[in-house]
Amino acid sequence: MKDKIKGTWGNTIDVFALCSTFFGITTTLGFGVVQINSGLETLNILPGTSFIYQVLIVGVLVSLSIISAVSGVDKGVRILSNINIVSVVIFLLFVLILGPTVYLIGSFTEGIGTYINEFFSLTFNTHVYEENTQQWFYDWTILYWAWWISWSPYVGLFIAKISKGRTIREFVAAVLIIPTLFNFIWMTVFGNSAIWFDANVADGALSQLAGIPDALMFRFLEYLPLTEITSFLTIAIIIIFFVTSADSGIFVMNSIATKNAPISPKWQTIGWGVLLAILALMLLNAGGLTALQSMTLITALPFSLIMLLFIVSLIKALSIDRSYYERDFSATTIPWSGEFWKERLKQIVSFSDKKSVVGFIDTTVRDAFLELQEEFSRNDVEAKVNFYENPLRIEIEIKYDVVNNFLYGVKEESRIVSDYLLNEENLPDIEGNQTFFPKSYFGDDREGYDVRLFTKNELISDVLKHYERFIEIISEERNELFIISNTNRRLR
Repeated sequence: MKDKIKGTWGNTIDVFALCSTFFGITTTLGFGVVQINSGLETLNILPGTSFIYQVLIVGVLVSLSIISAVSGVDKGVRILSNINIVSVVIFLLFVLILGPTVYLIGSFTEGIGTYINEFFSLTFNTHVYEENTQQWFYDWTILYWAWWISWSPYVGLFIAKISKGRTIREFVAAVLIIPTLFNFIWMTVFGNSAIWFDANVADGALSQLAGIPDALMFRFLEYLPLTEITSFLTIAIIIIFFVTSADSGIFVMNSIATKNAPISPKWQTIGWGVLLAILALMLLNAGGLTALQSMTLITALPFSLIMLLFIVSLIKALSIDRSYYERDFSATTIPWSGEFWKERLKQIVSFSDKKSVVGFIDTTVRDAFLELQEEFSRNDVEAKVNFYENPLRIEIEIKYDVVNNFLYGVKEESRIVSDYLLNEENLPDIEGNQTFFPKSYFGDDREGYDVRLFTKNELISDVLKHYERFIEIISEERNELFIISNTNRRLR
């Protein structure tokens, strides 16, 4: 959509994302409140599960979420998230070790095998010919499908914000593969422990509570040691889970509502929290969890269509990104002619110390860039040569108002030499195990390379190669979105 995203279409998508996030968190709050209320009743802390107790629990949860959201991502959200990860791992190991351990390990292996073998059946089965299981399909598969879609705007935006600087491979591993594996383990340990206790100890008592999931967890813990302590831990985990979900959700809703303003007023953060509390209580009072589930389904359907457009856009963006970074030099590039081959050979078989690299940057690179700057000026192109120290680097920069600046620089780098080469007699000696070299770098963060073998004219030629490539890329209409997305923002 390019610039159209700033108008009606963009606002419409933002409204859907905002509503989807809002009702997704509201549903989470509703489930959390009911389960916490059941746990407190089990521990005889509250006498019942009436609506007035749910109001009190909502007030406490939302207040904690607002305090965490106001504290910011680096304080409240991060601290609570770390606490929660440690807590759930301890809880998981507790059930694994003190529960039917051998049975759980075997069921995990068998469960993974069954899932792989029946992946397509499980994925596409809608139970249309199985009336007895269709209600389960609607109450579980469809509900959680819609629930996660309603979470997708804020989960996606929040994870993207905290993942800046990561590669796509790192992102997929940390966000998709590791959590999915942990989910397999979690479902195996708790689900199969409940099945084992129900069949071997409880005489079917747990399966009779399948329709009351908020109470089922606490009845399950009665068959493990330290029931009271683990029940308190469960309530604490549920509370922190909701708070970390709600505070990051409030954070993202603020971002959507203010069009990514770096700072939003604290009253607005408080306002989102109050609205969450009011809507959750209204739906709980009107129809309980059924009303919450219905609202989630209603908001998830339109946003699922937007997600499909996101997928198309992502594929296009990655295609452009790959084309951008793999773009080779023009066929008109002039290769090394073989002149000064004796000096080139001497440089190839020798190792550089820091002093020689500093000298190269301070003379050859500086002279090349200054001469190039002067020639650009004669052609009505304003170029600037920037000098920096610690670490030493020099760069030539051509500034633009709309697209990214063109930048070519050379900096001092070092690397460790292999121990095998240190002991090689057929190479010149090297002092220590570290060698230095001048390395090029660019404004778009592509990987640079060693330029120590370049003469002044060859360095000028190399800069012009990249400048020609730069001009070709920014002149193509399909690259518009890519080249203006982070205008003149450089990371080195």
